[in-house]
Amino acid sequence: MTEAASNEAFLLGVLNSTPVVDGVPTDDFADGIRARAWLAEVGGLGTEPELRHVLEARQLLQAVVRGEQAAAVLAPILQGAACIPAIADGRVAWTLSVAPERELALRAVLTWDALAKSHPGRLRPCANDECHLFLIDHSKAGTARWCSMAVCGNRMKARRHYQRERGTSRAVERDSETLLTGGQ
Repeated sequence: MTEAASNEAFLLGVLNSTPVVDGVPTDDFADGIRARAWLAEVGGLGTEPELRHVLEARQLLQAVVRGEQAAAVLAPILQGAACIPAIADGRVAWTLSVAPERELALRAVLTWDALAKSHPGRLRPCANDECHLFLIDHSKAGTARWCSMAVCGNRMKARRHYQRERGTSRAVERDSETLLTGGQ
């Protein structure tokens, strides 16, 4: 997996940690022990301060991606961070300098920024209003709408089909009634 793909998977993991399960909003990071273990798995420290920073970044990023807040709300997460240049293998390499407990929160914001620049509009919320998940649309046409075609996509298509059928049957009932009453 490339670094960009790894960062995107991490960002989606953070953004999608508040799913709706059986109609009830949940928080995958509510169990601090499991949340800190996940943070350690994705390269973090797995500490409580790190979790607090990631939770703050999650809340702000979700609001920005949903269009509820301007990107400027992310500024506090970037505060105090710096990129330090060095020559490595004959090229300039940049190393991020930030307190270790803030690295994952900053990684999430930097990945969001990289996506916004390289694939504008491709990181978005699922089109199912009852879903709280996000997707990164890598399709050629850029028309992906759902976090999962198997779940949200099928549900939304079935719902629209049902509504169309229901609307058609109501129109037939009204027409039949009109014919029976002679238009009165």
